[in-house]
Amino acid sequence: MNDLATLTKEVLGAFFVGGFLLGFISQRTHFCTMGAISDVVHLGDWTRARQWACAIAVAMLGFAALSDLGLIDPSKTLYASTRLMWLSTLVGGAMFGYGMVIASGCGNKALVRIGGGNLKSLVVFIVLGISAFATMKGITAVLRSQTVDTVFFDMPSGASLQAFGVPGIGYLVAAAILIWVLMDKEFWSVNSVVAGVGIGSIVVAMWWVSGHLGFVPEHPETLDAVYLATSSGRMEALNFVAPIANTLDWLMFYSDASKVLTTGVLAVVGVVCGSAASALQSQSFRWESFADARDLGQHLMGSVLMGVGGVTAMGCTVGQGLSGLSTLSLNAVLAVAAIVMGAVVALRQQAARLERSSACV
Repeated sequence: MNDLATLTKEVLGAFFVGGFLLGFISQRTHFCTMGAISDVVHLGDWTRARQWACAIAVAMLGFAALSDLGLIDPSKTLYASTRLMWLSTLVGGAMFGYGMVIASGCGNKALVRIGGGNLKSLVVFIVLGISAFATMKGITAVLRSQTVDTVFFDMPSGASLQAFGVPGIGYLVAAAILIWVLMDKEFWSVNSVVAGVGIGSIVVAMWWVSGHLGFVPEHPETLDAVYLATSSGRMEALNFVAPIANTLDWLMFYSDASKVLTTGVLAVVGVVCGSAASALQSQSFRWESFADARDLGQHLMGSVLMGVGGVTAMGCTVGQGLSGLSTLSLNAVLAVAAIVMGAVVALRQQAARLERSSACV
């Protein structure tokens, strides 16, 4: 049991380090999915979109390699399913995408901004966490389970691109994405390469930690195979919706012995610490708050949409957009498409409001 406790601490420590590196890199390179979509919509600049795509490709390559080497079992991931939850992922993804625009960034970006001194993002963190928890176990969970979650397609071979039976499909998809990324000369900068390769590699490392280092074939108490310290009991990488809710839950019920630290909670703490370290080191740390009541209202609404939408879509721009896509999950493909669509709608609405305001002046 002592060895098991030590191994659990190693897994938790590794996720803290992974989160720390993600926070540091994201703060330093301005890696941001919402920012990437905004750059494309408003400026026609695909640089940050290529950073995100590069991270996806690296994560795909790493996940495929770990699977082929027998280091992890892809059928045991959080994203492995025989159900294509198309309505849940589309509705939840669209809500999340719209929400992240009016809340100034996704869950990961909120954590990064907290580390940089942004008090608005602290409010986003709290409201997102409460909304996500309610959608996992509370009032909106009942609504979710009785509506969108009842609509799905059964796919006995698995709701994954692997089900199409194309040999090496993970490598092929990743290679195609990398070719598109590397063809752009604007991508070849230290910032872009570090963001894309670095963040993608962190996702791969977390798959190895959770699926290999933290895998116990036979728990001494239950005699069942377990993945240590994960909230789902399955292999997990990075996600920032349910883990934010679990972080609040752990903080509020700290004295309850049944509330234990999980990999997601340590990753959340790690991102904030890594971002803070980067902001302090680069002297970019500064306190920031809401400009007015309208600003507060938008962030509150965006936070609720992200919390409810992220759980409904089973992940966020990191959970589905990196971890999920690395497994070739079809649910992740639909979720990411919906997140992008929701974000584009919100960005165009913001632009239209600015135009009307300018015309009135």
